[in-house]
Parts: sequence; structure tokens; C-alpha cells
Amino acid sequence: MPTQEQIIHYFYRLFRDSGMEIMNAKYLNAFIAVCILLVIVFILDRIFVQIFIKIITKISDKTKNQFDNFLVKNNAAGLTAHLLILLFVVKALPFVLWDFPKTYIYIEKATDIFAAFVIVLLVQSVLRTFSDYLKTMPNFRDKPIHSYVQVFMIFAWLAAVVYIFTVLTNKSPWTFFSALGALSAVILLVFRDTILGFVASIQVTVNDMVRIGDWITMDKYNADGDVIEISLATVKVQNFDNTITTIPTYYLISDSFRNWRGMTNAGGRRIKRSILLKVSSIHYLSEEDITELKNIDLIKGYLDTMDSEVNNYNKEHHSNKTLLLNGKNMTNLGVFRIYIEEYLKQNPHINNDMLMMSRQLEATPQGVPLEIYAFSKTKQWLEYEKVVSDIFDHLFAAVPYFNLELFEAPSNVLAIKREKR
Repeated sequence: MPTQEQIIHYFYRLFRDSGMEIMNAKYLNAFIAVCILLVIVFILDRIFVQIFIKIITKISDKTKNQFDNFLVKNNAAGLTAHLLILLFVVKALPFVLWDFPKTYIYIEKATDIFAAFVIVLLVQSVLRTFSDYLKTMPNFRDKPIHSYVQVFMIFAWLAAVVYIFTVLTNKSPWTFFSALGALSAVILLVFRDTILGFVASIQVTVNDMVRIGDWITMDKYNADGDVIEISLATVKVQNFDNTITTIPTYYLISDSFRNWRGMTNAGGRRIKRSILLKVSSIHYLSEEDITELKNIDLIKGYLDTMDSEVNNYNKEHHSNKTLLLNGKNMTNLGVFRIYIEEYLKQNPHINNDMLMMSRQLEATPQGVPLEIYAFSKTKQWLEYEKVVSDIFDHLFAAVPYFNLELFEAPSNVLAIKREKR
């Protein structure tokens, strides 16, 4: 039975028997061996990749778990096959380069470095698989998992760099860290954003400041939309006009921003809008006015109660009612304010369990602002705008029934006559 050396030098003996020089025979023998190894590696790599993919696919077909599907998606099977083939190459190289021990040392180092890269890529694939899988779970859907993956990958690449350093220099890893300490100022300058982002992402996560899916606004960066990604260095916001704003994670700590999650988690979305009324249209209500307004169902009960209360007060205090100014009176603005509150109470789209009121603000040159402050049940933007529009459509149309007038800036129409020549 032929020995290993005889198998390795098979072509060498053929070349020597044909009269070729020793070194030329060794070079050709090694070249043919390398070619044979490459062919075997190529075939085995294809076979192993297909086998791994088929195994994982069969497992995924039998389980409802999506983890194995993400393994295939992130090429974990292919990288595992590459790693196994690489181990085969490491074992085969000593035989292929039997006659070239010095060359083998360099090739071995190159193989070790390549193996380090493959292992890091495999770790990255597995981490991405975990990330994709966790994002399908409700408890982790809004968590910045991508940031954690990036942190782990930084340590993985750091370990790979240290290993490559030891392979190339044949020195202890502590030598690398000693040199790293000497270059700390340069490293801090180069990796400033990464370090700040790492610290910021930890603070953002621990303090639960931002989650994926949160609606945030940051005027400094023209960001107004939903957070779609939180990474180690940046936060991506998809604005409502479908543009993407990228914000450095660090600035979420150093600058101010508004997170609308509280509104989303609450029982409704706030309505805070004013109606501007002309001051000159505000007046006391006469008996005829009150009688006419009692035809409005929403405030009939209020007017009956207040009318009785006002009459009793004026009788007790002997008020001279030849002028409405004397004694106690109702105003059209006050009654309209009560009407707004009653209208909001019976509106099915308004959350009556939350704060709701109609209040008069300080008068301005544009009139008296009557502010509506309430919360809609819906929090969806489109539905919310419909609710607000319906409310103010009704109130604008209701203003004349209280003998009030809306303020609007006067406009002049200038007619320009062109002279014909």
C-alpha cells in the first residue's frame, strides 16, 4: 500500500522519470496538487452548501418557528459550509506543500486570517438571524435590537483584529493592547461618533426614550414622522411625506425632541384650536333672545336653569332691568361657550373621560379667541383630521344663531383699468 509521501510525490516521480530537473519537478508537482485541491474544495463547497440548505429547509417545513427561515435568509448555512471546507483545506495544506515548508507557513497564516473573517461573518449572520426573529415577536418589535447587534459585532471584529495581529506578528495579544493604549487619542478621534453613539444608544434604551414605531418631531433636523430604525450611530425617521431623516443617536441625548408616544398610549389625541369672534358682536341676551335660543335642544335645559337663576337674583337685588347692564345677565358669548361644551359631550368621537372644555382666551387685535380643548377617541391622523373638521364645520355654521360674528381680515379689491391706446 503506498505511503502518504508516495501519493504526494506521484507526479514528481513521473516528471523525474521523464528527465525533468528536481526543482522543476517539485514545482509542477505542487502546482498540480494545488489545482486538485481547488477542484475538490469547489465541488465539496457546492455539495455542503446544498446539503445544509436542504437540511434547514426540511426542518423549517416541519416547524412553525421562523428562526430557521432567517438562518437561510442570512446565509448562515453557506458560511457554515465554507468554514467546514476551510478546515479541510487547513488539514490538506501540509500534504500539498510538503516540499515547500516556508511557503506553507505563509499560506497557513493567510488561511488562518481568512478563517477569522469567515467566523466573524458567521457570527454576524447568526446575530442578524436573532435580530430578524426577535423583530417578529410583539415584545421586541419596538426595541433597538439592531444597536445590540452592532455592539456585539464591534467586539467580534475587535477579537478578529487581535487574532490577525497575533498571527502576523507571532506576539501576544497584550502587545496589541499596549500599542492600542499608546494610540488612544487617535482612536478616540477616529471612533468619536461610534463611541458617542454607543453611549447614547445605551441611555436611549435604558431610559426608554425612543422605540421603533414612535412618532417623534425634531425641528432642528426637520424630522417629523415614525422611527423605523435605531442603530449604534444613527436613528432613521420616515417623515409623513415619505422622506427619510437620519439623526445621529447622540443628538437624541444632547438636543431636545418631542415623542408622541404618550398621545398614542393615552385615550385620545388632543384637539386645541380656537374660533376668533368679533368683540363688537358680543352682547347681553334679552328675553326675546333667550326665548329664541331655547329652541336649541342642547342648551334648553341650561337656559331654563340660568334664566330662573338670573331672574331670582335680579328680584332679590331689585335690579333696574330697564338697562340690561344692571343686575345679572347672560351673554351670547357665554351661552355659545356652553353650547360648544354640550356639543362636545354628545359627540361620539370625543373622549368624555379626558379633559374637555371651551375657554375664552385673552382678546387680541383679531378678536376674542374661544378655544376648544378636548381629546378625540381616534389617534389616527386621517380620522383625527376628519373629526376636527366636522366639529369646526358645525361650530362655524352655528355662530350666527347666537348673533355672533366670526373675525376675518378685511380685504380690498383693487380694480385696475387698462387704458386702450
